[in-house]
Formats: sequence, structure tokens, C-alpha cells
Amino acid sequence: MVLEPEVLLLDEPLGALDPKLRKEMQVEVKDLQERLSLTFVFVTHDQDEALIMSDRIAVMNEGRLEQLGTPEELYERPRTRFVADFLAVKNILEARVLAVSAGRAQLRAELGPEISAIDDGGFRPGERVWVGIRPERLSLSGGGDNLLRGVVEDEIYLGDRTDWRVRVGEALLTVAEGASAARSLRRGDPVDVSFPRAAVLRLAERP
Repeated sequence: MVLEPEVLLLDEPLGALDPKLRKEMQVEVKDLQERLSLTFVFVTHDQDEALIMSDRIAVMNEGRLEQLGTPEELYERPRTRFVADFLAVKNILEARVLAVSAGRAQLRAELGPEISAIDDGGFRPGERVWVGIRPERLSLSGGGDNLLRGVVEDEIYLGDRTDWRVRVGEALLTVAEGASAARSLRRGDPVDVSFPRAAVLRLAERP
């Protein structure tokens, strides 16, 4: 940096650090970049790190640019299956479009449930599509546009949240709940999974 470069390339510089120190250094590097007003090109395979440190994210797949945008744009509207998977959209399903009308699309997941989505103009009756739903947009408390009956298959306790693995038909969904919503459930318990139409993301196979 003493040479005052226009662009500084950082190729996974924090990869060898333990998790606690890595998180501290993410903030330090971000602050340094802002103080120096330099362009940092920061390479990482960690989606949390990409969201924390970036003003703009370029998601690459086998040398091809899949999507470019702000962290908020990529998190809220991933365009492809690859980008969605990189940004932790754990519930990715293949589905067939049953009908489209009045701004809504009715879908049936492959070997899974029927779900309702907001039509973004890209759904075509009879076509197969990929859709994604973020775990935090699913709820076991009801109240969404979609209500699916399922069975608890596993519980993953992560401290600040719990990831419930719920079997709905042949589909296995992940439902994330914060610590304040902790509940007592066991494997085999029946549950209702609900989510709004707006939570269903249409994903392209390729950019």
C-alpha cells in the first residue's frame, strides 16, 4: 500500500485465520479500505464475508460472471441457482408451472408440494423452473400465503438460531428460527410450514 496502487488485489487473505479473528479482521480491512479510498478486489469463497465486506459483489462460476450487484441486490434477488446456493438459499426446488393469473403463479415442486408465488413475468404454464426460498422466510407459526404440512426430520442448534429440517412430501426444507422462537420439537413431530408468495424466488439455470 505504500506504493499507492490504484487497485489492490486480496486473494483470500483471511482464509488461514480462526473464526473469531477472521471476523475481527473483516471489519479492520473494510475500515482500512474506506480510510484509504482505495479499490480493493477481495476474493473469497465465504458468502458471509462477501456480504460484510463488499460494496459490490461479482459471483463467478467456472470463469463466468453469474451476477454483479450490491450485497442487498444479490441477497434479495439472486438470479441463478448458483448464486442462490452461494448466498445460502438452502431450499432450492425444481417445479412445474401449473398456472399463471392475476399476478400469481401456481407451481408444483418435483416430488413435493404445490406452492404459490408472485409472478415476476418469467413464469410460463407448463414450463419447468427452479425456485428458491430462504430458510428465514419460512415459519412454523403459520400466517403465510403458503401452508405446507410436514414432519420434523432433524434439529440443528446454532446458538442464535435453530435450523429445522422438515420433510414435506419428498422435499426436505430448512426452516430457520431465531433463539427467541425456540420450541420443543422432536423427530417425527407433525408441523405446518408457512411462507409468503414474495419469498419464492425464480432462479435461472444460467445467467
